Order: sequence, then C-alpha cells, then structure tokens
Amino acid sequence: MRVPAHSVCTAIRDDIVAGVHERGSRLTEELLARRYGVSRVPVREALRTLEAEGFVVTRRHAGACVAEPTEREAADLLEIRLLLEPLGAARAAQRRTEAHLKVLRGLVRLGQERARRGTSEDLRSLGGWFHETLTQASGSPPLIATLTQLRHKIAWMYVVDAPSGPVELWAEHGAIVDAVARGDSERARALTAQHTERSAAAHRLRLPAAGVRTESVRTSQHRVNTASPQN
Repeated sequence: MRVPAHSVCTAIRDDIVAGVHERGSRLTEELLARRYGVSRVPVREALRTLEAEGFVVTRRHAGACVAEPTEREAADLLEIRLLLEPLGAARAAQRRTEAHLKVLRGLVRLGQERARRGTSEDLRSLGGWFHETLTQASGSPPLIATLTQLRHKIAWMYVVDAPSGPVELWAEHGAIVDAVARGDSERARALTAQHTERSAAAHRLRLPAAGVRTESVRTSQHRVNTASPQN
C-alpha cells in the first residue's frame, strides 16, 4: 500500500518541530524512508512540501536540510499571527456553526475549571484546541491552512512560558466565544487582538542546539500511521 505523501510530511514536520531533526541537519531520503517505514517517493514529495512551507531548505552539495530561521523571521511570525488570529475570530462570528459553539464553550468551561483548581498541566493543550476550533469556525480554508502552518512554525521556534494569570486568560477565551456567539465580529476581532498580543509576551526564542546530529535518524524508527493520516 502506497503511503500518502501528506502523512509522511506530517510525521517529518512534527519531528522537526519537536527537535528530533535539528536545525541545519541533513535530511537524507534513504534514512528518512527507513525511519518512517516508507519508500523514498513519498519522502521526496514531503520534502518538497516542507521546503515550500519554510521548514526545509536545499543546499548545494548537501541536499535537503532543516531550515535555520533568523530571529527576524521568528519575530515576523508573531506579528503575522497578531494580524491573522483576529481576522479568524471576526470570520468565526459571521460563519460559526452551533457545533463550533458547543465545542468552544465546552473548552472554555473545562479550561476555566482547571485554571481555578490550579491544575494547569493540560491548559496549554486546551488552549491549542480552543484556537484551532476558533480558526476552523472561520469557514475560510486559506486562513485555516495559513494559521495552522503559522502555529507549527511558532511551536518550532519558540518556548511558551506558563501564563501568569490562567484564570484571566480563560476569561478572555470566554469573552471571545460570547462575541462569536452573538455574531459581533468587531468585538471578536478586538478581543482576540488583545489576547494574542498578551500571549506573545510569553514566547521565548528557542536556543539552537550546540551541535547538529546529522545522522540522528539512523538510530530509531517512527513508522507513519497509515490508518488515519493527518493533513
């Protein structure tokens, strides 16, 4: 069975974000195919996609390598997110479904409960699900794709400190959902802009590794899950 290239692309991207493939390290088709348990064809296609997304660069005499973004490029990502997240919330206020609202309200209730109890272990993942659902509610495939890629890159380049006021943070989430539920796109936009600007202060650049493990993919395998490929 031929493994879809987008499944391989997701697996390689996830490992780049997680630091398994370090910045500047070579991405050899043969070793990647062995690691993910696939042929070289989907690996080659995946590397082309990841190069278009900015995670991979092709260097003369070295081939495909993990990109090494600059501090300016990293700063641009946060600024772009500051522009696009509010747009997504405004579109969500116009296009959300009852199913979207149900999920958003459920996440807010759960987040507020965990924040009040001080059980913050999974608040970050809950926050991620909240913003992904809010973006999906925008009903705009181009915006969804752009913000999804943007979040991957921010997770790759930044460490996010735990919020100093999780209760207030989830109150902000609740206010955004209220505006979306009322169809108030301008308020949803304004609240999301304030929220996104505040959260940007918690981001710290990841320091590049001291050394590059160019052959790190030799030592382990991570087969692609072909049962339920992700985009």
